[in-house]
Amino acid sequence: MKKIAIFPGSFDPYTNGHHDIVMRGLEIFDEIIISIGYNSSKATRYFDIDLMVEKIESVYKDIPNVKVVVYNELTSNLAKSHDANFLIRGLRNTTDFEYENTISQMNRYLNEKLETVFLITSPQYAAVSSTVIREVHKYGGNVSEFLPYEV
Repeated sequence: MKKIAIFPGSFDPYTNGHHDIVMRGLEIFDEIIISIGYNSSKATRYFDIDLMVEKIESVYKDIPNVKVVVYNELTSNLAKSHDANFLIRGLRNTTDFEYENTISQMNRYLNEKLETVFLITSPQYAAVSSTVIREVHKYGGNVSEFLPYEV
């Protein structure tokens, strides 16, 4: 059976930390679907979602087992529609764990075949978050070392 993982997030923007999780995830899964969702707790996106899809696709243009989709539904339903039985998530700290654990439990309740796999963030990306990157970028700071070249 093919092991397909959904990597859900707002990816606003997509960082080197996200890229690291995907590349390490490819050692475990046959296919990873980067799933850009609309976050109901965020009023608007900082970066246009279509632009982000284009940029992320360009990062993986030579890796056929990574796909990018946009979704506006429950992650558990998205997983079903792609025959994915795994979610992959990166954890930077215990705060991330508390948040992700709650979501994982609900996803498992909604789809009993859905297993969440947590990867601990590589040390060099532990302080990198999309929120911090947006803030630095907004005020003219250089964020290039925190983003894949294509992004």
